[in-house]
Amino acid sequence: MQIKSPMFGSAEVPEDKIIEFPMGLPGFEECRRFALVHEEGGGAEVLLLQSVDDPQAAFSITLPERLGINLEFQLSDEEVAMLKLQSPEDAAVAVIVRKDDGPSSGPASAGLRANFVAPLVINVGARVGMQKVINRLGCDITLRAQA
Repeated sequence: MQIKSPMFGSAEVPEDKIIEFPMGLPGFEECRRFALVHEEGGGAEVLLLQSVDDPQAAFSITLPERLGINLEFQLSDEEVAMLKLQSPEDAAVAVIVRKDDGPSSGPASAGLRANFVAPLVINVGARVGMQKVINRLGCDITLRAQA
């Protein structure tokens, strides 16, 4: 399948590499099919989650572990069924990151911002995903120092 990205141009992505988000993403409900794209030879620290349905919808994502974060949260039975999860090991968790374009008032406000209250959960084998919006306490976030 040919996909278009304003960042990478056109790319050929096999159909079996498309990730289906049955409910879309909040604010982008019409975008239900995505591909993970990264620069050739890049370390893939940050990937681009590119919509197949809308070339303008693309999100930079990374694993929370790469940021020194451990996320733990519960999925409902309905979410587990939608993701077709057989075991927790089938799920990959990622967070959307964005560059902080606002005026920088100090080192703490410069760089990237990550959305830890709405992580992406993807069943890697079944290629089905969702964005889990955590709107109440009950999610554990652990910060780890980077060596």
